[in-house]
Amino acid sequence: MCSSRWAVIILAGSLIACENFDPQLTTPSSRYVWQIPANIPAPRELADNPMTYEKVALGRHLFYEKRLSGNRTFSCATCHHPSHAFADDPNIDDGSADFSKSGLNRITVAKGSTGEFHPRNSMQLINLAWQPVLTWGNPLMVRLHTQAQVPLFGENPVELGLVGLEESRLSELRSDPVYQKLFAAAFSQSGNPYTMGNVTRALEAFQRSIIGFDSPYDRFSRGESGAISASAVNGFNMFFSEEFECFHCHGGINFTNSEDHSRKAFAEIDFANNGLYNIGGTGAYPTGNTGIKEVTGLVSDMGRFKAPTLRNIELTAPYMHDGSIADLDGVLDHYARGGRLISSGPNAGDGSLSPFKNSFVKGFTLTTQQRADMIEFLRSLTDAKFIANTAYSNPWPQGHLNNP
Repeated sequence: MCSSRWAVIILAGSLIACENFDPQLTTPSSRYVWQIPANIPAPRELADNPMTYEKVALGRHLFYEKRLSGNRTFSCATCHHPSHAFADDPNIDDGSADFSKSGLNRITVAKGSTGEFHPRNSMQLINLAWQPVLTWGNPLMVRLHTQAQVPLFGENPVELGLVGLEESRLSELRSDPVYQKLFAAAFSQSGNPYTMGNVTRALEAFQRSIIGFDSPYDRFSRGESGAISASAVNGFNMFFSEEFECFHCHGGINFTNSEDHSRKAFAEIDFANNGLYNIGGTGAYPTGNTGIKEVTGLVSDMGRFKAPTLRNIELTAPYMHDGSIADLDGVLDHYARGGRLISSGPNAGDGSLSPFKNSFVKGFTLTTQQRADMIEFLRSLTDAKFIANTAYSNPWPQGHLNNP
């Protein structure tokens, strides 16, 4: 599975009180030090946007900033909630829509600041410094600061809806004492630090700083005895076996085969069709949600989406690029069958027979115990310390527009 999803969200609004709020900064232009385990290769450095603590601090504030949306109601964090590994919170009614007439009971996708539903499910944000593409279905979108422009300024669909308001919102940030300190520290060499280019570069820096490598599985992989249960070990062996084939698309340090880091000669970017749809037996996917075919124009790229990271997967339901599978049992049902069957409606078709389906999605048989073991392994990828890490939480004080 692989696809393109524009994920960041930024908004606009008036500052509410807290004039004495003072963001904590380090020494100006202090080089960022990656805090990662010894078995994890360092991410590739970006020559045109080197990491600094000051950029990360600014980007963190902007990530939760509602004044970057047209109607001052959304921020990046609206669709990328920290408690759900920076994916959508399924308990918040901001993106569920009934598509039963299309042969599906319900799918959950993102919803923009104006209420417009999106064709894609919000991707989670973790270890993006090791992932060369964030989007579900655009292999050309290889930089986070470029990708951030899509939710900010995109109009089909509208996400943050900032088009035409850039200068007025930058002026608001320029007048804010908090941002005066943050922008000056992050972009001290810039004559005018208050630009949308600097906004997106700071967002890129913060997103690259969102790191988690301390799940029970990580500790198990580093040799910690008893870090995961015997059931999870069984699931681990199944996951990496040729019988189940999971690792072919969900391998590497982030359980996705799109990967990049300082030890690689080049970035690996891959998109695959997993048999989710086969409309009318032609291999077609729903209009407007056809994967990288929307970029390449090639029929053979129909339904090819990015295989997302499986880290924290138990927290990021619903699943697939369009949020059309509700839980992990449903995901296993899909892959065990070798593709999804939609028996009626406009999307009717047998995904297992798709002419464009990846050959590794071939189906398998699961016993009740094997199913339990596989799910136990997937749950071992949950990093509780990552979820609770206050370095990624909302920095604005309680009662502020950005933290009501």
